[in-house]
Amino acid sequence: MSALEAVTAPRAAVRPLLRVCGLSKSYGETVGCVDVSFTLYPGEVIGIVGESGSGKSTLLNLLCAQLEPDAGTVEYDVGGEGLRDVFCLPEPQRRRLMRTDWGLVHQNPRDGLRMDVSAGGNVGERLMAVGARHYGAIRGEALDWLSRVELDGGRIDDRPKHFSGGMQQRLQIARNLVTRPRLVFMDEPTGGLDVSVQARLLDLLRGLVREMGIAAVVVTHDLAVVRLLADRLMVMRRGRVVEEGLTDQVLDDPHHPYTQLLVSSVLQV
Repeated sequence: MSALEAVTAPRAAVRPLLRVCGLSKSYGETVGCVDVSFTLYPGEVIGIVGESGSGKSTLLNLLCAQLEPDAGTVEYDVGGEGLRDVFCLPEPQRRRLMRTDWGLVHQNPRDGLRMDVSAGGNVGERLMAVGARHYGAIRGEALDWLSRVELDGGRIDDRPKHFSGGMQQRLQIARNLVTRPRLVFMDEPTGGLDVSVQARLLDLLRGLVREMGIAAVVVTHDLAVVRLLADRLMVMRRGRVVEEGLTDQVLDDPHHPYTQLLVSSVLQV
């Protein structure tokens, strides 16, 4: 099933990949997120937007099991065998999910790469996590992915600390997607990059996500990013989802005053 078919198919015919129910998290008296619920289907991309402090980063960390919730559940279709509460899984199984079936693209690629390991080694580590052992095959796959993310294969043995920010981000994408995960979490994937680099990176991400039928959760403050990448959109304010729906509908006809303010602020820039 293609990504478009997954999004438009009758929901009864498609088994959910991720289901979030009543997710809440606080830090003392500071609210992180409150009673967030949604369902994500295979091949679907959902965007989460809001200003700094809106709760979107807390929500992302809960979804990928980096934080424990105060209330609510995150259920994932583990092994294609049905939904299971991620926080009830043994810790080794959760870690394996992140190494194999999930990906996490950080805003700062230094958080998602091993900077003193070669570019090929960064990609190869993920392949080894899913059982690859043949050096030649691993190196060949790494070369293929460097090409797919528009990096020079001649730099496969270079360390990413010598790459530009845009190159590091493309390498991080290759590292995450080489195992063909079913779900990828993206935290401000174009943040901190020059506008021209952002545009190329967004085109690359959109093409790879659609081609591979990957489901994704994209957290950003940039409405242009979700316009290009996301099928559905959730708008957060003070830890709560204040509006959600199809991306174009929410951005072109926002109903909540906060969403209207976000959209109008972008238009006035």
